[in-house]
Amino acid sequence: MGFGDYPAEYKPQVHGPYDPARYYGKPDTPLGQVKLGELGSWFGRRNYSPRAMTAATSRAFWRWNHKYILPKKSNMAGTLHVLFGLSLFFYVINYPRISTHRIMRYH
Repeated sequence: MGFGDYPAEYKPQVHGPYDPARYYGKPDTPLGQVKLGELGSWFGRRNYSPRAMTAATSRAFWRWNHKYILPKKSNMAGTLHVLFGLSLFFYVINYPRISTHRIMRYH
């Protein structure tokens, strides 16, 4: 499977049109339904390779995109998510400069 190809699990005859927000692998128990004793084996079944992490991030982006950005009658929620994320990002990268002002006394 190269860059830009369909996932190996995707079969057009079975799944129909390709949806980038859908996982085509074997379904597993959702995290909310896992018992505490089975948690270790559940995490052991996860694939932590960079390719799998990239695919999971891409699916999450497409789910968010289909829900908030692409509907015909969308509202400001998607835009506000982006603005809040940018605000949080810039706060985190500027935190060392912001935190030094806490101990300063201005007369």
